[in-house]
Amino acid sequence: MSQPLWRPDPARAAATEMMQLARAAGFEGEAAVRELWQWSIADRAAFWQMVWRRYQVIASREAERVLENGDAMPGARWFVGAELNFAENLLRRDDDRPAIIAHAEGKPRRELSWRELGRMVRALAAALRREGVGVGDRVAAYMPNVPETIAAMLATSAIGGTFSSCSPEFGTTGVLDRFGQIAPSVLFTVDGYRYGGRTFDIRPKLEEIVAGLPSVRRIVVLPWLAEAPDLAAIPNAVPFSDFLDRDPAPLRFVQLPFDFPLYVLYSSGTTGKPKAIVHGQGGTLLKHLVEHRAHTDLAAGQRLFYFTTCGWMMWNWLASGLASEATIVLYDGNPFYPSPAVLWDIAERERLHVFGTSAKYIDAVKKAGIEPARTHDLGELRALLSTGSPLLPENFDWVYEKVKRDLHLASISGGTDIIGCFVLGNPAGPVWRGEIQMRGLGMAVEVFDDAGRPLRGRPGELVCTKPFPSMPVGFWNDPDGSRYRAAYFERFPGVWTHGDFAEITEREGMIIYGRSDATLNPGGVRIGTAEIYRVVEDFDEVLEAVCVGQEWEGDQRIVLFVRLREGLQLDDDLRERLRRAIREQCSPRHVPAKVIQVADIPRTMNAKVSELAVREVIHGRPVKNLGALANPESLRLFENLPELAH
Repeated sequence: MSQPLWRPDPARAAATEMMQLARAAGFEGEAAVRELWQWSIADRAAFWQMVWRRYQVIASREAERVLENGDAMPGARWFVGAELNFAENLLRRDDDRPAIIAHAEGKPRRELSWRELGRMVRALAAALRREGVGVGDRVAAYMPNVPETIAAMLATSAIGGTFSSCSPEFGTTGVLDRFGQIAPSVLFTVDGYRYGGRTFDIRPKLEEIVAGLPSVRRIVVLPWLAEAPDLAAIPNAVPFSDFLDRDPAPLRFVQLPFDFPLYVLYSSGTTGKPKAIVHGQGGTLLKHLVEHRAHTDLAAGQRLFYFTTCGWMMWNWLASGLASEATIVLYDGNPFYPSPAVLWDIAERERLHVFGTSAKYIDAVKKAGIEPARTHDLGELRALLSTGSPLLPENFDWVYEKVKRDLHLASISGGTDIIGCFVLGNPAGPVWRGEIQMRGLGMAVEVFDDAGRPLRGRPGELVCTKPFPSMPVGFWNDPDGSRYRAAYFERFPGVWTHGDFAEITEREGMIIYGRSDATLNPGGVRIGTAEIYRVVEDFDEVLEAVCVGQEWEGDQRIVLFVRLREGLQLDDDLRERLRRAIREQCSPRHVPAKVIQVADIPRTMNAKVSELAVREVIHGRPVKNLGALANPESLRLFENLPELAH
């Protein structure tokens, strides 16, 4: 492709925070952003100190040293001696402007001003202190994406606690596998939730969960389905409104070290119990400030939306928008109920500036025939963000044809592991079809071959060669750090190996081909699954697909499973058209040996297709962590398939 899909006009590019940051660092001209990135990894201490000062981090004590042991991976320490409070940096305002706008399925729109949010946080912080929650204690939330969850997180941080969350559709095992590792003192929850026009009472699950969490002293229940739900069967349960302190004292933000544990997040893998990943308050704050301000061009007063649940790190990312004094917009429920346009209705009504979602959602909206450019007024929309899986090149086209022409489309990629992104957008630069624009500021991202040599123009392992502030503090219950080191640093010692199969392009952009552990390997040639999905999911008949390698006759063969539109059957004609398209657009090596129709495809709680679970089932091996799946019953569709026996 000789021309980008989008390029900001010169005035818009010059006004972006990315360009202003480059100028502040002494870089001008067409190469300014590239030079800014190079400087940000060559002199990381100076770059992150600049971020701290430019975005006016509130701290009671400045750092004695910005970076200590700076070449150790892991082992580097950031902002040694600094003391701050994460919540204090998010609650910067105290006025009547909107801090949170909330939409939820079956509920009226809600708006909380900064002053109202501050009052709720004060009342919750006082109540948590009354329950004996102090520095280092854990508070858990089994909650929908609503303002009360944000407030509970901020209150926990304000008093020095550590917060952890998952969404109410998680099953009992999934919750206990997560919260059981961290022994929370207080659990915030609801009586149930709504999704797709249905109600789900979770009180029976709560009885089992509470029985499995003996550390929990208080269960705080936000009525969601009923005004006054019966909580008699749940020990130590109290309604949310009764828990609040009626006359709280002024909020005192506990000052703590830079790397003090703020969050515990969880990996979503199906190979065992989820890893409990501990993230520090300072690294989380700085990483999100850079991603919001520089990479997304978010400014005070703008409206930031990301479609997420409390079980995905994008919820934490969204909440941090408050640190930029943006209004964060929440949605809880089915994004296709009562119509496939529900999120675009919110975008129009709330005059969103940034609309964030998943690549799967964009593909589903395209296949549903939605054309927001024709049906909705998106005049204020400046950026559309996509993550969760690779955004197909055809869906880049769809965004510019059917959503908005003058729009910064930022495909971004990172992970729960770093509570942020390795590669993401550049609001001052062009968007090329199928490419992520740039490597993150301060992130020494490279692509390695199997021998640990840097690659250009060819796929390999995505790595980060130098420490950065949002690296995990560690894993919970991993006192010697052995599990943490094994997870990221064994493949290439002293280098973070993330587990993505990726390529750095001639334009210094990035293409993600999928997870390394799901990479196909027929005849010894590594193939990213995203290469096949981009062809298959462009077929109107195909709603979703999963592609895995089957061990066969001493080698591996590719097996493609497809979920088709309702009422359609996979016939020889469609099989041949799929194979032909894959051969022509990829290569003969990409062509699947088997193409099989299934009624459903397993997905994690974060809506990611679980290739590893399918691979284990077709080989007759157990899936070790069914609790990580949103629809574990779908795995039965892949058992003992006669098509795979020959």
